[in-house]
Amino acid sequence: MSGLTEQGAAAVGTAAARTKGLRKVYRGTVAVDNVDLEVPTGAVLGMLGPNGSGKTTTIRMLLGLVTPTAGEVELLGQKMPDGAAKALPEVGALVEGPGFYPFLSGRENLLRFGAAEPLLATADIPNAVGTAIERVGLTAAAGRRFRGYSLGMKQRLGLAAALLVPRKFVVLDEPTNGLDPAGTREIRTIIADLHAAGTTVLVSSHLLAEVEATCTHVAVLNQGTVVAQGELSALLEAGSASLLVTTPEATAAVDALRDQRVPARPTPEGVRVDLTATTAPAVVEVLVRAGVPVYEVRKQRTGLEDLFARLTEASSAADLAELDTLITEEAR
Repeated sequence: MSGLTEQGAAAVGTAAARTKGLRKVYRGTVAVDNVDLEVPTGAVLGMLGPNGSGKTTTIRMLLGLVTPTAGEVELLGQKMPDGAAKALPEVGALVEGPGFYPFLSGRENLLRFGAAEPLLATADIPNAVGTAIERVGLTAAAGRRFRGYSLGMKQRLGLAAALLVPRKFVVLDEPTNGLDPAGTREIRTIIADLHAAGTTVLVSSHLLAEVEATCTHVAVLNQGTVVAQGELSALLEAGSASLLVTTPEATAAVDALRDQRVPARPTPEGVRVDLTATTAPAVVEVLVRAGVPVYEVRKQRTGLEDLFARLTEASSAADLAELDTLITEEAR
């Protein structure tokens, strides 16, 4: 697949974070296996994968929260975990739900986070906390105790803690979890603002539409392994393209194309034609020769949902077999 960085290949340009041969085994179960991941500086990378694919475990190893069984991690030019003291002050992270004191208010919790922030002067803490609270839309609930927060409020407070000071690298693990549509749009705006400011962002999400709307790069994990990564636009363009033909005679168009062994199917918008083994001019020629009126022809690129399904389904059988083998070997 052109434009796609396959597992094990090096990406071009500098990387804010990278892993090489990363592996994690929990009591004989392989959670992450041989992951080579690169997060380009200034990119918004969406990490996708089914539940249990190793996304959160990879993120935790990247941040030094979990020790890898094997492999290397580099974060902002520092080898992890030895370089954590230098790298982590420049990193804001929201991973697996934030942890706060339940008996304190949201503002009081953030003030304590600010007191432990090495890049924040004591005199600047109150202003930084107020700005972060406003940024995530939590002003009205800032004085309420954390134990009374909804899941969405807890997510907002965790995001505020990650953004108390300007960061070079921000990691968001399922940031829209528990948020309503308005909150989801706000997260999208925050990510866009971070990207515009030159911050590198790593987003783990199962919401493919949000990833497609906000991310510049994508990495797809399945069964603990990276099955594809690269620029989102190039990855989508590399998928099987199709053609949408607008015609008042959809049935005749489908029949004419199928007679020439060109895959086509009617849709509410018109006729969708698979371009894997043909071209747009050839499709138009077939229809014109068959006397089918053509009002409009538009090339359609592969959507992220279709691409994600194809990548994960194609690798599932092989990965499951490999996983069974690895677990058996570890048990020995």
